Amino acid sequence: MPIIHEISNLYKELYNTRNQISKLDKLSIYLKIENIIIECLELGIASALSPKNIKIDLVYKLKIKIEVAKRLIRLIWELKIITNKKYITLEEKVVKISKMASGWIKYLNK
Repeated sequence: MPIIHEISNLYKELYNTRNQISKLDKLSIYLKIENIIIECLELGIASALSPKNIKIDLVYKLKIKIEVAKRLIRLIWELKIITNKKYITLEEKVVKISKMASGWIKYLNK
């Protein structure tokens, strides 16, 4: 599934950024973002493997988690925890995942 691949890429980007973050931030808000992205990966895989009647609920949960991640990524940028360049990279990835989840929801609602 392409969305699972994109979520994996987002996590890799977050993981590679980890060394540039202060220890305090790494153990608080940044850890929360990483955990949400891992939950998104779990929801994406569960959605892909579930029957259609269950799939729609899982994809909605995935969409909510992605939106939370998007807000938290914006917050760490506003707090100047990450650079503008890193923010743009992360934001592009999370927006792409959000659009994919929205498209999946539209498809399932047909």
